[in-house]
Amino acid sequence: MDATIQQFIEKSSEWQVSLPWLFFILLVTPIVFVAWRFRAFPAWPWIGGIGLSLVMSVVAVFAEDIYIVAILIDLLLIIAAVTDLVLLFLLTRSGITVSRKVPSTCSLGVAFVSELQIENRSRGHLKGVIRDDLPEGFDADPASHAFHLAPLDQLTLQRRLIPGNRGAFTMERVDLKVESPLRLWNRFLSFDTFDSLSVYPNLRQLSDYALLAKTNRLSLIGVRKKRKVGQDNEFERLREYTRDDNYRHIDWRSTARRGRLTVKQFQSEQSQRIVFLLDCGRMMVNERHGMSLLDHALNSMLMMAHVALAQGDAVGLLCFSDEVHCFIPPKSGKSQLNRLIHAGFDQFPRLVESRYDQAFLYLSNHCKRRSMVVLATNVIDEVNAESIMDHLTNLHGPHLPIAVLMRDRSIFDAVEVSTENDHAIFRAAAAADVLLWRNQVLKDLIHRGVLVVDAFPDELSTPLVNKYLEVKAKHLL
Repeated sequence: MDATIQQFIEKSSEWQVSLPWLFFILLVTPIVFVAWRFRAFPAWPWIGGIGLSLVMSVVAVFAEDIYIVAILIDLLLIIAAVTDLVLLFLLTRSGITVSRKVPSTCSLGVAFVSELQIENRSRGHLKGVIRDDLPEGFDADPASHAFHLAPLDQLTLQRRLIPGNRGAFTMERVDLKVESPLRLWNRFLSFDTFDSLSVYPNLRQLSDYALLAKTNRLSLIGVRKKRKVGQDNEFERLREYTRDDNYRHIDWRSTARRGRLTVKQFQSEQSQRIVFLLDCGRMMVNERHGMSLLDHALNSMLMMAHVALAQGDAVGLLCFSDEVHCFIPPKSGKSQLNRLIHAGFDQFPRLVESRYDQAFLYLSNHCKRRSMVVLATNVIDEVNAESIMDHLTNLHGPHLPIAVLMRDRSIFDAVEVSTENDHAIFRAAAAADVLLWRNQVLKDLIHRGVLVVDAFPDELSTPLVNKYLEVKAKHLL
């Protein structure tokens, strides 16, 4: 009889020692379910409480006298965690609304302000962190906002966004991390807030050109006046004399009346047509200053289009790679520039072989009148160069072809050797061989009657505008 009682006492003691472990399991098991189902995760204080429960459970194995203390600690932690979790769910169940305000359009690399508005419609205090969904390539300052809202209060937070890529983007959600009242839990919430954002090329150079054109200071950006062959007889306006003006055009009566030299400006020939062919294939993938060759080409073409439209000419655009992506028929007027921008802002270089035959066939079917055809591309191999030369040569006659070829600065820099390192010398020799081949391609294009613009990508705008002004001055079109 005594032995039976002793066995029962020993089993009861073992069960009592394992009791803290049962409570520890009761602490940990619900966390996994809550995290999976409700996206609520333990905060650092709660993790510290779980660690304290684990330590007390281990100590209770060796010191049976404190198992009651371990059980009390586990019970207090369970009550606090459950109460805090319930309060957190009551706060976040339907008491939060989030909205976003962003402009529908912006410019590449130009900062703009985005607003996030959060409203607390519950009866409790709301504290946490809010973070917006950012498209790829965007920088935000700050990246996230900490907030503390009183009951029935709202808050508007501002941040600066800088787009690093152009194109059409969708901002789909806003993420919140909400702290529980006792700071034992963090619940993560996502609110669907769909906003469309179109990032266009940076057009600051257009406004700079317009400002310098009004003050006759285009020489500051390298735009040169071209002496015209023959005369344009249609009078346009009077303006102040500049050093490059023909003295025969001085209006002496206006000069005497104004007290300073004044010349007559004659209107150049208008209603001519320019069509840009923008290569979006593998030749335009290389980057310079964080922008692809296609980005540089698009910015320069928009600059030339702005100048041509101001002259009264009609401008069109054809984007292609292995297929024709878009075509804007040549038209004149200020609204045409907006059409060109909208057609080109979401075009990106693709790792495919460009089909020049399809692009030129499409052009010949949709553009019958004589036009200045400006092809922006790059040459890196003989097959590519031969295809470009053949198609531009066939275009000569019905149209005026211009080849815009962008230099690879890394190849030009490799030629300049400042050390006697064998690797650098061999690299410079290979680069020189590529440049000699490229120079021969340019000569062949010129020999076949094709006008050529050869420049570095980040310096392309000015040579391209100068070539256009030269064509107008010499009446080549």
